[in-house]
Amino acid sequence: MSSDAAPTAAPNRWAVLGLIAVAQLMVVLDATIVNIALPSAQADLGFSPENRQWVVTAYALAFGSLLLIGGKIGDLFGRKWTFIGGLIGFAVASVLGGLAPSFGVLVAARALQGVFGALLAPSALSLLTVTFADSPDRPKAFGIFAAVATAGASVGLLLGGVLTDGLSWRWCLYVNLAIAIPAAIAALKLIENEGHPARPRIDWLGAVLAFTGLFGIVYGFSEAERNSWEATRTIGSLVAGVVLLMLFVLTQSKVKSPLLPLHIVRNRARGGAYASIVVAASGMFAVFLFLTFYMQENLGYSPLRTGVGFLPMTVAIFIMAPTIQTKILPKVGVRPIIVTGMTLGLLSMLLFFTRLEPTSTYAGTLLPGLLMLGVGMPCVFAPSFATATLGVDRQDAGVASAMVNTSQQVGGAVGTAILSTIFTHATASYVTSHAQTATSAADAAVHGYTAAFTFAAVLFGFGLVIAATVLPKRIVPSPPVVAKPAPQPA
Repeated sequence: MSSDAAPTAAPNRWAVLGLIAVAQLMVVLDATIVNIALPSAQADLGFSPENRQWVVTAYALAFGSLLLIGGKIGDLFGRKWTFIGGLIGFAVASVLGGLAPSFGVLVAARALQGVFGALLAPSALSLLTVTFADSPDRPKAFGIFAAVATAGASVGLLLGGVLTDGLSWRWCLYVNLAIAIPAAIAALKLIENEGHPARPRIDWLGAVLAFTGLFGIVYGFSEAERNSWEATRTIGSLVAGVVLLMLFVLTQSKVKSPLLPLHIVRNRARGGAYASIVVAASGMFAVFLFLTFYMQENLGYSPLRTGVGFLPMTVAIFIMAPTIQTKILPKVGVRPIIVTGMTLGLLSMLLFFTRLEPTSTYAGTLLPGLLMLGVGMPCVFAPSFATATLGVDRQDAGVASAMVNTSQQVGGAVGTAILSTIFTHATASYVTSHAQTATSAADAAVHGYTAAFTFAAVLFGFGLVIAATVLPKRIVPSPPVVAKPAPQPA
């Protein structure tokens, strides 16, 4: 039976937050846990360096492309069942990936993880939004969630190192069973279902346009890495992606029940928050990928030691995110904090660009940059998460939440594709223009990394401009106006 009550009773709020945090951790860490295992998986399955980015991109692309429809399904049919269905499906896809006998099966399993993650993630954030909508603990809850969502990526690197070293790269996928199944069982008891009383039709045309448009853009950037920017397939994919997304926006203003109500993104504060998440994710996910390979291939670190290398950043994120949300944000507002985060991201990229060499040390070069990211990224993500769901109607909470995850995952996918393309071309250019020596491979790789970090610095600079000009001067997130849903028929 459906209920017209809030999704959870007040005494269960913190238990629900814990459940949501665990689910979100699984979704986010899976975006990076495979990064640590990639060298081992590549050696085991025999795929090329040019194709390895698809193990990361397939997950982020399927996830980001389908999040809007996942959020809408949760709004219409109830977040409890999309949350549980997402958990179970994610677990099944993870087992398939762990058993993968070939590169193709591994990529397909990663894409399937993304499909079910697109059901799970917006349900998690929208459950958080409506559960704490009328609570003075909302800032603290969003701070904890932001810490998990931001640090989860680096936790994935550490956990991936432990599992790859201790067992096998395949356990980086199997581990999701231990998270998803207990979480699904707990959700059955803790969460009450709450769907849309009228259940309007899903905008399937919008869903197809959004998915194919995003796919075209990411695929186009990936083709640029394997072929060239001038290749017909590259140009065709990018142009088709842009056109399809433009058509998507046009249809959303005309259909009765749009997949993405445009008033959600037209709001200056929410639109600026989404844009900030896209930029920060573009730079951050690529950093994880390149520094992982630098530590293992240039510094000779094991997967476990590589994961430990990201630990200082993880600790900084867990400390800073709740502090920013509960202590700093109410005093200074959103814009100054996001500007600070983008500035620290820019400075960290400049540090990697100027000081990264084949002989660089972890303590002298990597650690300072990682600590800056550990402080800077919560400054972007923590206030952006709260602002991006600010003031939305209860029945639009899933779509607004899906836009947060879409921004993060598509930003990560596009950033990884672009920066991987830059890395590949810079490395190849170095090899052809320099005499072959015993250190040529290492020198070429580092040249590629620094080229990628240079563009990542440009991305954070762009994010700094967005934060300074698009976001209003002062936004202090407050609980949204909540309308009680009408009772649903039994």
